[in-house]
Amino acid sequence: MATIPLIPEQASTISGKMDFLFYGWLAMSMFFFFSVVFTLVYFCVKYRKGTNVDRTIRGDNERTLELTWTIIPLVAAVLVFFYSAYAYIDFTKTPQGAMEILVTGKQWMWKIQHPTGKREINALHVPIGVPVKLTMTSEDTIHSFFIPAFRVKKDVLPNRFSSLWFNATKEGEYHLFCTEYCGTDHSRMVGTVTALTPERYQAWLAGTDTGVTMASSGEKLFTKLGCVTCHTGTSPRGPTLKGVFGKEVKLNDGSIVVADEEYLRESILNSQAKLVAGYPPLMPLFRNQIKEQDLMTLINYIKSLKDEKSGAKS
Repeated sequence: MATIPLIPEQASTISGKMDFLFYGWLAMSMFFFFSVVFTLVYFCVKYRKGTNVDRTIRGDNERTLELTWTIIPLVAAVLVFFYSAYAYIDFTKTPQGAMEILVTGKQWMWKIQHPTGKREINALHVPIGVPVKLTMTSEDTIHSFFIPAFRVKKDVLPNRFSSLWFNATKEGEYHLFCTEYCGTDHSRMVGTVTALTPERYQAWLAGTDTGVTMASSGEKLFTKLGCVTCHTGTSPRGPTLKGVFGKEVKLNDGSIVVADEEYLRESILNSQAKLVAGYPPLMPLFRNQIKEQDLMTLINYIKSLKDEKSGAKS
């Protein structure tokens, strides 16, 4: 199948599952389509005007026939459902310890930042055999991040985060597309994904080392924006952010929310939206004051902060 130009090669752990599901649906659809067409043509020919055939309408209860055309499609639909659910769960559940890379869509380019701080535009280098999580957002309109060879695609939306993960299995260069019309030069919003062995990937990183990791960039922003003044645990003006990621937070209205990426994003851009219980509304609004890529870097730093009391990393 790899020799057919319209079908990209399988280059990730999920590619085979997606292809099996696609070709299974295709085969099933073709089976029922040709079965119906064949039956239709057969009866049209057999019972055409002028043929000498038995046209008696029988009133017998054809239970066997009824059960046949009910049970076979039912079994097929159930099998497809469970396999689809299995593939969907595998696609959406990111493995623990996956390497996180930040992606920002902007007309008409992809801006990418690695954990070491290395940045790329319209290019993505990844190691094979290592789960990679892409945390994505958009600076302007809706985009869609699509790597055909990996069989992964996800819409990239403004003012929120979306994510996908993959595990590349083959070295090589693969196409990267935006599959959501996003303006005049949408067709030029393309790039290249380069899959390397872990050793070659580390060598690639070392060859372009900026000396500024994603964590250190986030820490600088944390200090520059004044977050360190109120959110280090020593000030009564704001709750500590150490170890807060993934934990439940009680709000002033009595409700409880989980401090996930969306909560952190909203709290930075619109601090009055969900006030933490026991703290006054003193934090300024950062909407339109911070770039999307810097916002993602800042949130990534907050996620890395440890709770000194428990020693647990968020």
